[in-house]
Amino acid sequence: MSLPDAASIGAVIRGIDHLVIACADPDAAARDLEGAIGLAATGGGRHVGRGAFNRIAWLADGSYLELIGVDDRDAALQQPVGAAAVRALDEHGGGLATYALREDDVGGAALALSALGSFGPATHGSRATPDGETVEWWTTFPTKPLAADATPFLIQHPHSGSEWSPAALEARAAFRHPIGSPVGLARLDIASADPPSTAAAIHDDLGIDFWAVADLAVADVGPHVLRLVPRREMPVPAVVTLAAHVDAPRTADLLGLRFDVERAELPLAVPGTP
Repeated sequence: MSLPDAASIGAVIRGIDHLVIACADPDAAARDLEGAIGLAATGGGRHVGRGAFNRIAWLADGSYLELIGVDDRDAALQQPVGAAAVRALDEHGGGLATYALREDDVGGAALALSALGSFGPATHGSRATPDGETVEWWTTFPTKPLAADATPFLIQHPHSGSEWSPAALEARAAFRHPIGSPVGLARLDIASADPPSTAAAIHDDLGIDFWAVADLAVADVGPHVLRLVPRREMPVPAVVTLAAHVDAPRTADLLGLRFDVERAELPLAVPGTP
């Protein structure tokens, strides 16, 4: 049986799974996020042996924001996400380090993409929640270093446990953040020195199709929109557009990014649920 190619993998990616936002102090970042835009970080834990810990703001569409901190630099540098977080902290004081796309069969995708030389093998990861539960996932990473304006990694979550069971996803979709409603991810804008070249690299690596307007590159990734914007036109390295049932839009420059909250009708679709 032949392996799927990058184009067929790109066609079945479910959406943006999460944004990895490097922070010097994730607890303080969580408080700032709630105070600035009314988004609560109610999850998180420690990546044992990987030099990192996090706070998580769950979103109604099944995605999330990961506020990641580094408590063991040497250990973090041995892991792709940890290394990306260290670089973001060293170079910019924090901000978007990388992001993950949701794939239902990371093992199969890793076999196909590793045959093309663009990705490594599937790997297993886990972290402990504060109540002692082990949360697991599977990932495959690009062979090139992770960065906000580079090819993202793929992740698969088991549909079980307190974070990823169907009941957990339903509760997340209904959760009212302090802003007054559920909140979902609508769009991610990333500053790039050369959006067409960045889009071409992501297409070659993952088969995601972009369309272009001048030097702006845009892709629909499941229910989300990914835009690569010329760096000269971006006020910050990345803009995260969130959707909520609010009376008026909100904007906040925070954690090295800009957060825009737009009005949207609810409920929001949850990608990749069984």
